[in-house]
Amino acid sequence: MTVRIARVYDVPRSATSILVDRLWPRGVKKEDAPFREWLKEVAPSTELRKWYGHDPDRFAEFARRYRRELAGSPARDAVADLRARARTRPITLVTATKDLDISGAAVLRDVLSRR
Repeated sequence: MTVRIARVYDVPRSATSILVDRLWPRGVKKEDAPFREWLKEVAPSTELRKWYGHDPDRFAEFARRYRRELAGSPARDAVADLRARARTRPITLVTATKDLDISGAAVLRDVLSRR
């Protein structure tokens, strides 16, 4: 299973690139988007995203809370679908986040890869 993560501003256009942010990325026109699918269902909730604020000191707690969200509905079904797709071909989770290492996409990649 191959699951990559990339910034929306750095990834080439691909059928296997999926936006996993709750908000549309700034400066990206829909017709120019380097992804064909947007899965808001797997993005962190608005409340969690605002609480986290990409503060590195909160990442461990953010990851714990986000994993709990991913285990619930409606994210659970979307995660299962992503996992099934990743078993048959590489996928790229796309995010607008500057620091990929402490992003929701990184947590999601780990969740997809571990089960």
